[in-house]
Order: sequence, then structure tokens, then C-alpha cells
Amino acid sequence: MIEPRRTMVALIFPLVLSGCATDAEYSSKEAGFTAVFNKTATVTAKETVWIQNQNQARSAAAQVRSLLARRKTLDVETSVQIALLNNKGLQAAYADLGDSAADAWQSTMLLNPTVSIGTTGMGTPELGAFKTIEGMITTNILALATRNRDIAIADTRFRQSQLTAAVKTLQVAADTRRAWIGAVAAWENVGQLQRAQAAADAASELAEKLGETGAMTRGTQAREHVFVAELAGETAKARLAARLAKEELTRLMGLWGTDLDYQVPNGLPPLPKSVVRRDTIEAEALRNRIDLQVAKLELEATARSYGLTEATRYVTDLEILTGFETEREIEDDEKRTRTTAQVELEFAIPIFDTGKARMRKAEVAYMRAANLLAEKAVNVRSEARSAYEAYRSNYDIARHYRNDVVPLRTKVEEESLLTYNGMISNTFELLTDTSDKINSILLSVNAKRDFWLAEANLAPAIYGGGATKASAETEVAAASESSAGGGH
Repeated sequence: MIEPRRTMVALIFPLVLSGCATDAEYSSKEAGFTAVFNKTATVTAKETVWIQNQNQARSAAAQVRSLLARRKTLDVETSVQIALLNNKGLQAAYADLGDSAADAWQSTMLLNPTVSIGTTGMGTPELGAFKTIEGMITTNILALATRNRDIAIADTRFRQSQLTAAVKTLQVAADTRRAWIGAVAAWENVGQLQRAQAAADAASELAEKLGETGAMTRGTQAREHVFVAELAGETAKARLAARLAKEELTRLMGLWGTDLDYQVPNGLPPLPKSVVRRDTIEAEALRNRIDLQVAKLELEATARSYGLTEATRYVTDLEILTGFETEREIEDDEKRTRTTAQVELEFAIPIFDTGKARMRKAEVAYMRAANLLAEKAVNVRSEARSAYEAYRSNYDIARHYRNDVVPLRTKVEEESLLTYNGMISNTFELLTDTSDKINSILLSVNAKRDFWLAEANLAPAIYGGGATKASAETEVAAASESSAGGGH
């Protein structure tokens, strides 16, 4: 009974030492979050937290309230910081990281041996009875043989989860930045339409008074009134689009209740004087894209799994059973006890299943991961080029509307108003020129919005965390037709 126990200790002791190096990292409450924090802080210049208890939750909530109280009108940087502190989906991603750490921690632990004890007996003492006591200790030899590989695979998955959490953090930051841009642009469009509405209302009142004196026909008056009515409808649509855009920002920041009493600016920042040159953006993306690193780790994990499959190709269930058998006999009032040690080895004989199918499955899985990694590398380079092209081109387009289109439309409207006052042109021509000017202003605002969205997409193109729904250019398409400005 002593000898089998010694055998188990000899099997276990060397393997316990091999798992001690990483146990502390896996079992830590932070469980790799420090690496996520450092990697994302470099890109976003913002703080993020992993909330795991009530004290941390209260501290994060206090930070959010402080940011909201400090700025009732939120700028883009404050909005991103609130989202990183308060977005619950991000906290769920961090919980996934903890789950992966627990799996890696579990992989460092040995399987518990199974102990079984039983007795058998026949007869009675008067007739010379005997009783047999049997015991068995069972452990899985295959799990011990492949333990180091299991730990390596779990560690790779853990590092992959770290990068996935970092990608989710960058995605929340990028989505919040885009949502802020969309909301501000929508309210800026509302402001432009409201100013046009005020001018149109004044013209409509003048037309009504002129009609009363007989100086303006009923048809001309109707044109004035219908223009005002259509403009009111467009303003209402723009205000709705602006409110919906702000709600998107609210969701990303995780706000509700009294925290909803915040505002965004009435207009986007002006265009910068020049754009930033990124001649090596492809190389930067290949070097820094976190999702590309995740794909590399996927290939590494699959390769390790391939090696594990090869190791278990012929033997899929191998157990060693060590134990004892004790026999006690009573005959003629004399007791005799005999204990015998036992060692048994059980395994499946590969007569029918030789493991070729599992090997083939592993090879295909490896080739799939390799091709997905190659595709990801191609896509990363293309996405980086596209992001910079959109950034550069949208800057030129926005400048064109600001410097050329809007000034020309303003000049046309001024000349049209002069000819109308001199009774050279009619009301219909003036209304057409005014409508064209309003459309040009709205196009100019949307062009500026598209530039800032393209600028916001540069960092995700280089580091990861890009849009998950629509492209950045169409993400606020609902507000594009008649976006927004004040009263929010």
C-alpha cells in the first residue's frame, strides 16, 4: 500500500515544478490587464479600468461624474475617456480575459488521481469465512505526457485574449470618437437650417403683406410659403437625426438617468491648415496592428495543437492504475492477512481508428490559420492605404466646399437678392438661389464631417479597432441629408 503512493509522488513532483513560473500571472486579479492597459494607453492617451468589485465600480462612477460635471458640453477627448471608464461591453471583454487566464491557470494543475476501495466477502466465521479488500489509484498518463504542450497552448490563448481585449478597447475609443463627430456634425446642420428657416420666415411674412396690398400675386405668395414649409420639414428631420446621433454617443459612453443632461458642441472644429503625411503607413500598420498579432497567435496555437494531435495520434486514452489487494482469511479461529500491490496499464488498441483522420483535421486547421493570417496581412496593408487616401482626399474636398463652393453660392444669392429688389428677377429665381446656397452649406458641413471621420480612422487603420458596422463615411448617413446644430 505504501509503494504505489511513492510511485504517484515520483510522477507528480517534477511536473509541479514546471508549472510554477506562470501560476502567479494567471492567478492574479489583474490577469494580464496591465499589458492591455499599457498597449492601449499608448494609442489613445486615455485611462481604462477593469472593474472587479464595488470599490472599483464606485471609483469609476465618481470619475465619470467628475468629467460630466467639469464639462457640460463634452469635447471628443472627454467623451472617449468616459466611454473607456463606463462602457459595459468593454468590461465584458475584460471578463473574457480573466476567463482565459483561469483556463491557463487550470492547465498548470495536475489532474487529481482517482482512488477506489472495495471489499468482497463470503461465508461466516463459523464456516471459515474470508474477506478481500481491494483498492486502486488511477491517473491519466497521457495528460502527464502532454502537459507541457497543453500549458503552452493555454498560454498562447491567454496572450491572444490579451490582444483581443486591447482591440476591443481601441474599438470602443474609435467608435466613440466617430459617434461624437457624427453627433456634432448633425447638430451643426440643424443650426444651419434654423438660420435659413429664420430668413425664410421673414420673407414669407413680407410676401403675405405684399399680397394684401396687391403688390404680389397669389402664385408668388404660394412659392414663398411652400419654401418655408419644406424648410421646416427638413429642419425637423435634421433635428431627429441629430438626436439619434447623440443617442449613439450616449450608448457608447454607457450613460443613463441624470447623466443624460450633457451637450455636444454646435459645430465641428475648423479644418487644419495642412494634413499629416504618412508615407510609411503600410509598414506602420503591419508592425502595430493588434488584430494581425491576434492572427499570428492563432497560427501559433494551431501549430501547437498540431503537435499535440501528432503526439496522441495512436493513443487517445492511456491510464495507469496502481493499487493494492488485501485478503484476510479466518480458518479454525486463525486469521491470516495478505496484501499484494498491483499495477495495471489500460489503453485503446488502434485497430480501427489509427488517428489519420485527426491528423488530417489538424493539417487542414493549420492551413486555414496560415491562409487567414496571409489574408489579414494583405487586408491590413490595403486598409492602411485606404484610410490615408480617404483622409487626404476628404481634406481636399472639404477645403473645396469651404473655399470655393459656399462663397460662390453666397455671391449668387446676394446678386439674386439685388436683382429681385430691383424687380429684375422674380421670387421663384430668388428662392431657387437661396435653396441652392442652403444645400451647399449642408454639403460643406458634411464634407468637413467626412474629413474628421477619416482622420479618426487613421489610428484604427494603424493599430486596430476599426468600425464594425458600416464604413466611417456612411456611419452617420441618416444625418447626412439634413444634420444638426443647437438646442441639445
